[in-house]
Amino acid sequence: MKKEYDFSKMKAVKNPYAKVLKKQITIRLNVETIDYFKNMAEELGIPYQVLMDSYLTDCANAKRKLKISWR
Repeated sequence: MKKEYDFSKMKAVKNPYAKVLKKQITIRLNVETIDYFKNMAEELGIPYQVLMDSYLTDCANAKRKLKISWR
């Protein structure tokens, strides 16, 4: 490698992945819900957090609405 590089003629390039960056959050979930996704993820051979993200992304993209019925 050179000790110095000339970057003065380089053009800026936008990050093509900027729209799909992920943000770390803290969320409280039922133990049963976590176990459900962990078991399903193990069957599929993928990490459970990837499975949960994929599931929620699919719901958001399809604009699914939760149907709640209080008794």
